[in-house]
Amino acid sequence: MRYQELSYWLSTVDEPLTPRPPLPGDTDADVVIVGAGYTGLWTAYYLAGADPSLRIVVLEQEIAGYGASGRNGGWCSALFPTSLPALTRRHGRDRALAMQRAMQETVREVGRVVAAEGIDCDWQPGGTVVLARSAAQLDRARAAVAEAREHGLADEDLVLLDAAEATARCAADGVRGGTYTPHCAAVHPARLVRGLARAVERRGVTIFERTPVTALRPGVAVTPAGVVRAPVVVRATEGFTPALPGQRRTVAPVYSLMIATEPLPESTWARIGLAERETFSDHRHVIIYGQRTADGRLAFGGRGAPYHFGSRVAPGYDREPRVFAALGRVLGELFPVLGPDVPVTHTWGGPLGVARDWAASVGLDRRTGLAWAGGYVGDGVGTSNLAGRTLADLIRGAESDLTTLPWVNHRSPRWEPEPLRWLAVNAGLKLMFSADQAELRSGRPSRRAATFSHLLGH
Repeated sequence: MRYQELSYWLSTVDEPLTPRPPLPGDTDADVVIVGAGYTGLWTAYYLAGADPSLRIVVLEQEIAGYGASGRNGGWCSALFPTSLPALTRRHGRDRALAMQRAMQETVREVGRVVAAEGIDCDWQPGGTVVLARSAAQLDRARAAVAEAREHGLADEDLVLLDAAEATARCAADGVRGGTYTPHCAAVHPARLVRGLARAVERRGVTIFERTPVTALRPGVAVTPAGVVRAPVVVRATEGFTPALPGQRRTVAPVYSLMIATEPLPESTWARIGLAERETFSDHRHVIIYGQRTADGRLAFGGRGAPYHFGSRVAPGYDREPRVFAALGRVLGELFPVLGPDVPVTHTWGGPLGVARDWAASVGLDRRTGLAWAGGYVGDGVGTSNLAGRTLADLIRGAESDLTTLPWVNHRSPRWEPEPLRWLAVNAGLKLMFSADQAELRSGRPSRRAATFSHLLGH
């Protein structure tokens, strides 16, 4: 497999993507971690830092960063899949706000590690601007800020922008306003995960690549090459989780696809903006996301690819020409300066993990020694770091502010069996697309989208 072809990010890392040796046979460890993406590597990083005597083994079916960690939009943000109102309803205002503050601190913590470990990943804490380009979107922007104030966040966390202020940051077509938060950094995600893997190894952790795990049981991770026995077994497999026995309905692997343009001239950037490399989106229902890369490209992505029956994940699903074409059209609509044919040089995609209640979680079953983290719904670049720090405390039995956060040991319900799962996920996607189209025609917020969000517990 040519790993460089999996994404623009993996094609521009600063090292050859030669797999590390696979597991040579049966072995023992204190902790075995399945998955060498952000979640698994952050867990190993903080565990090894807290207790260098621990024997930590990471098993990866391909190479570090093969999954979403090497293919995402490069937003290290304070976004959390469960909204503040939903967290407040479930856990109370104080615990909900503590969760949000922990996510904000996480962005700073990742930046600290990047600097301390010398990871060259184009880290730029420019914040996020979310544009409003219709009356309905502007209503949602105002509501988002009002909601933030109601739940304890201030101007320095999220601020409403008028049309001129929003356009000064991101001069997309038809901007009426927007919101801005400083709690996000643009990052080259593949360089981050590859640099983190090297940092983990420097701390004495062993990573075995090209080592697929076929079963997880208390005290053991099973692979074709042998078993790893350990008192603690960590599942850090996110969108690839359904392939494990007994995990088919744990998360739904939903695909997100991306495109990248050729490097744009400075004259074009002068018209687009993003001078601080702000990450950007807008207040439509079907998620879009983008960033200005360090080498002057627009990296842009969004939902739209179908969920595949039976929670199947396959390399062929990474590429949906129809979705790539739609992303190019949306990017051209946002920035007409790109011309009628947006100069796309890279297309890619991959699965992310969605729990049935849209709630990310992290936890450890002390009775079995089985630990997990995931269900990030695409917000995993930052959330995975918080997960790794939390798992390190849980595994060591250390009580901390992190281990009392409301997502710890949360158990999401299982997804419905097929064909209900396929029908529900794809119907929801179509509903959100139709809601955006209806808002463009009417100028009014979609009641259908609001009802669907309520059903999801947002």
